Amino acid sequence: MASNKLSLLGVSAFCESMASMLDAGIEISEAASLMKQKNNAGQLNEGLQVIESCLQEGSTLKDAMEKSGMFPDYCLQMVEAGEATGKTEESLLRLSSYYASQHSLKEKITSTIIYPLAMIVLIIIVLFLMLKLVLPAFGNVYETLTGSLSQSSYAYITYAFLFCRIALILMVILVLGVLIAWLMYGHGFKKQISALLSKVPAAGKILRDLALYRFTSAFEVYLSSGFLQDDAILKAREMSDHPEVNKKIDETKSFMDEGNGFGKSANEAELYEPIYGRMLIPAERSGNMEGALKRLSDLLSESVMTSSDALLSSLESVLSGVLMVTVAVALLCVMLPLIGIMNSIG
Repeated sequence: MASNKLSLLGVSAFCESMASMLDAGIEISEAASLMKQKNNAGQLNEGLQVIESCLQEGSTLKDAMEKSGMFPDYCLQMVEAGEATGKTEESLLRLSSYYASQHSLKEKITSTIIYPLAMIVLIIIVLFLMLKLVLPAFGNVYETLTGSLSQSSYAYITYAFLFCRIALILMVILVLGVLIAWLMYGHGFKKQISALLSKVPAAGKILRDLALYRFTSAFEVYLSSGFLQDDAILKAREMSDHPEVNKKIDETKSFMDEGNGFGKSANEAELYEPIYGRMLIPAERSGNMEGALKRLSDLLSESVMTSSDALLSSLESVLSGVLMVTVAVALLCVMLPLIGIMNSIG
């Protein structure tokens, strides 16, 4: 049995391939066999071997996928619901789209974090070189010309050392803080780190839209797989880990318990921004709720992408400014004594 989960892109590719073969009229066990032939080695091939064997023994696709150990619980639930309602192919297609979108968002958010860290590391390297090579070289020259730097008219070169040291320490602390937060986020402190980031306006909006996107996408897939709205909203809520969003979802469910549909309930609870929420009521009346939720998921995904790009651009500008100011101040402190020497010679 495969012991590791597939990547988001791997799950998406599996679901898309399986759905395409089912659409072509290929039996599900034969589809698994054909997929195995295209993957001669590796984790996926091992999992497909397990899936093929289980299907040939009469297991359902959900049970076979579960025994392979490669798929997340949400994927298994959707496949099970699709099989129960006769919408296996449709559920697989929805899952393929869902996990492909999740992969794109994950890549975007990762780049939003990694790129600023790379900039900070570059600043640290520049500051280190300034302290170890550039400033000592000038300092030795000026000390030879003027004596002790601390007692000469050129003493302000020591400020360059001090400024660079302080900047270097702050950058190192910042990098360590981000790395510690990253490790804590993946080891049981996800809620605490998310709550802290939510207090930052730009990051807070990204986290809220991301939680809404995950909930809306899951809700739409559950509905497409044949779940009732009351059951779908409870299951989709598990995809959100944002306290504010979860509170709004609970309020929406309360309105639904009073006999209202999801569209009206979501508007009453202000789950979505008005520009988004207005899409749901007419869609619900026309029986196109799933289409409206799919469109809403796409809009929320675009919002996360746009906000991430804006945050990345702002961080890039700020860090570039920090690098330029730090180097400029240090060089200014180094060059002023040289100007003084040239004036004395003149």
